[in-house]
Amino acid sequence: MPSQPACLVPAPSPWIARWAALIYAGGTVLDVACGSGRHLRHFLARDHKIVGLDRDIAGLADLRGDPLVEIVQADLENGAPWPLPGRRFAGIVVTNYLHRPLFPTLVEALEPGGALLYETFAAGNQKYGKPSNPDFLLREGELLDVVRGKLRVVAYEAVEEETPRRAVVQRIAAIRPKD
Repeated sequence: MPSQPACLVPAPSPWIARWAALIYAGGTVLDVACGSGRHLRHFLARDHKIVGLDRDIAGLADLRGDPLVEIVQADLENGAPWPLPGRRFAGIVVTNYLHRPLFPTLVEALEPGGALLYETFAAGNQKYGKPSNPDFLLREGELLDVVRGKLRVVAYEAVEEETPRRAVVQRIAAIRPKD
């Protein structure tokens, strides 16, 4: 499958773009389940080193060879160990993806001062289509629960909106305190 030209890659999520500045200049950004790399490209354009993690990396071929880019192919849901053990990141981005067993790993993988930018579908979305399985929908306040006592919440939303289709989502921007 040929890679998608960067011009055909969707724009970054407005939430991610809004809070991108929380990730300190020059820090490495991990995009979990990065898909076509829309957020990788956004942070690369902001002069960050980037790490894209996904089981299907075909849409990232145009990024290979860039010294600021690392692509990691891994299936995060097959029970294999975390593919980046011991690594810490200035920022971690997750959009439209939910695998609850990763929550502790993601929080732990943030450097002190690092930011978690997370956005995905929430309970209530089943009335609008997929995902509709509760296993793939955040419970009420779940992102707040994930970071409570570990990260400082900068912004949080639980909203029903057109995105461009009607959807129910939760979003959080949170920072790991500097010790």
